[in-house]
Parts: sequence; structure tokens; C-alpha cells
Amino acid sequence: MTTEQIVQYVIGLMSGTSVDGIDTAIVKITEEQNDIALDLVHFDTIPYEQEVKEEILKLCDPNTARVENLSNMNMLLGSLYADAVNQVLQDTELDHKDISLISSHGQTIFHQPTAITFSGHSVASTLQIGDIAVIAEKTGITTVGDFRTRDMAAGGQGAPLVPYADYLLFQKKDFGRVLVNIGGISNITVLPKDGDESNVLAYDTGPGNMIIDYFAEKITGGNLSYDHDGLLAANGKVQMEWLDNLVQHPYFTQTPPKSTGREMFGRDYAKALWEQAEQRSIPYEDRIATITALTASTLTAEIIRYITETSIKEVLISGGGSNNPTLMKYITNYLPSNVMVKGTHDYGINPDAKEAMIFALLGYQCLKKRTNNLPAATGSKRNVVMGKIAW
Repeated sequence: MTTEQIVQYVIGLMSGTSVDGIDTAIVKITEEQNDIALDLVHFDTIPYEQEVKEEILKLCDPNTARVENLSNMNMLLGSLYADAVNQVLQDTELDHKDISLISSHGQTIFHQPTAITFSGHSVASTLQIGDIAVIAEKTGITTVGDFRTRDMAAGGQGAPLVPYADYLLFQKKDFGRVLVNIGGISNITVLPKDGDESNVLAYDTGPGNMIIDYFAEKITGGNLSYDHDGLLAANGKVQMEWLDNLVQHPYFTQTPPKSTGREMFGRDYAKALWEQAEQRSIPYEDRIATITALTASTLTAEIIRYITETSIKEVLISGGGSNNPTLMKYITNYLPSNVMVKGTHDYGINPDAKEAMIFALLGYQCLKKRTNNLPAATGSKRNVVMGKIAW
């Protein structure tokens, strides 16, 4: 008896909390006997125009957000996402008719995973924009999007979503692994040795690149939007007294499942830290070195607590932070010497493309009507099929 092999091409779109641009990955998904393999065919990041980026950041701030601009940006981003798809297809030998679906994360504008009282009711909420109907119309390709809301409706935090794919792709029988993604926010997926889905732990650890980016922008008078090659931090010294104060933030002592975002560790938080550094008369390079150490120390503190009990031997890092040698050096130094720190590229997954690839998989599973969340990570009461479809 032969088993049918399914091969489909899916485009995954990801634009994260750093608001850098649109990560666009063409992914070949091969499925046979319930085993799924992902192969990256093409990847590119299409930067946001500066005016668009600034308007998105305004929408993330309650003091500057306007309802009409939110509505306009929702439609505009749908159009820009479609343009990104059309652009990457021009760069390959594939045609629109070869693509089974587009899967878009959207741009997060607001994320409130813990319920508050609103109009007399308890409400948790999240909002990702970039209308999928516009994407489908402008590309002629079925589009899946708006994943987080279904998990939240089932009692979860709507995040993190990547651990579902981390488990499928990286679980090992012989030893444990931690998958790390450093975007605007840092998150980890802990895969215990020979564990099943219920053993997976995953959550946001705190700041990633957002605060580092803010400090790089301030130090260079706007000439840099990020610490290129970690050179600014490399020229500084970590101010341990200040760092010890920073790690006292209450989020770092919360127990998982937990998730966070720009609302907690965004521009307002970065401004407050800059003002603290001013009051302490800390030199510029020392400021960004300490902020880089904040990301590394809070991230590794979470990993260290699982090393023994879950037999962790490898830490695999992806996301924009993996391109910062100073941040990677700090992470390696903070971890025990018997734990190997690698990039996901060592196992065939482009670290910059990983999240876009994984959303391609989440969309594929949605279209197949398969559950694609991980309750152990999000806190959801049950497995659900996340995603909405624009045919």
C-alpha cells in the first residue's frame, strides 16, 4: 500500500513588534504519513516606508491613535502585503497559480492577554491588522489570517503561537532543546527530552530588540534604527547595579503561561529607561550594553531553570536578535558551557525567515481544518483551529 505524498507551496507573511517590514517566505510543505516538512524556497523582507512605519507606531499608542487611521491602515497593509507577495513571486520561477494559500500574521496594534473589566464585562483582547480580503483580492490567492483571536476565545493568551511548529519540527527523543526567537519581544519554547505536546513550555520572556533599537536610535541621533552588528553595545560596559535594578520588573517573576508586547516593553518603557540612564549619568555605549544585557539575562534566566529537569543540551536562536553578535555573546556567556548555542540555520531553518515559515504552516493546518494551537503554551482550555479564511 502506497502513501500519498502531498506537496504544496504556501506564502507566509510576518510583520512583528519591531515594525521593520514584511517578512515574506515562500515555503514548500511536504506531507506524508502525517509527517510534515518545511523547505524554504525564497525569502525576503520588504521594509515599511518610513511614513507607514511612523503611522503604525502612532496607532500602537493610545495617545496618538485615531479610529479613521486604524481603519485606513488595516486596508493599506492588506494592499502592501499583497504587493510583497507579488514582488517575491516575480523573483522566483513560481507563478500565482502554483501557490495554494497565503498565511498572514498581520501587524499587531494591541495585545491585552489578561482580561480587564470593560463595559461591565471581563474582556481579553488582541488586534492584528492587514485585511486578508484585500490580500486575496489583489493576489487571487486564498488567504488565511487573524490567528490569535480563536485561541483567546478558548481562554488562551493568543500567544505564543510559534511553539506549535517548534514541537512538530524540533522535538528530540535523546535530549531537550530550547527554541528562542528574539524579535521585538523575546520568547522561548522548551522541548523536554522525549516529551509530548503536553510537556511543552513556551512563553514571552520579556524585551527583545525593541528597547535596544530605541537606544541605538537615540545614541546615533536617528542615523541608526538598530544596533548594527551589535557594535554600539560592544564598545560599552554593562552597568551591573543598573541591570540588577532593571531585572526587578514584575513581569520577570510572573509564572507562565504569559505573554507581553509593546504595551509593557515598548517605546514608553524605553523612554523611562533612557531617563533613568540620564539620571545615573551612564555613558551612551554603557547604556546600550546594559540594555542588551537585559534582554540576554532575562532570556537566559528562564532557560537555566529548565536545563536539568528537561535535559537541555541545545539552545537554537532565530529572529532579528540572532544577527546581533554582542547579544549572542552575552547569551552564550550567561548559559552553562555544556549547553550549545546555535542558530536554527544549523538545522535548515533560516533564522530570519523562521516565523514567516511557521505562519505558513499554521495557515496550511487551518485550511486542512486541523487544530494548530498549543494549549500548554497559550493557556487555552482546548485545541482549536486558529485562523480566518478569505477565499
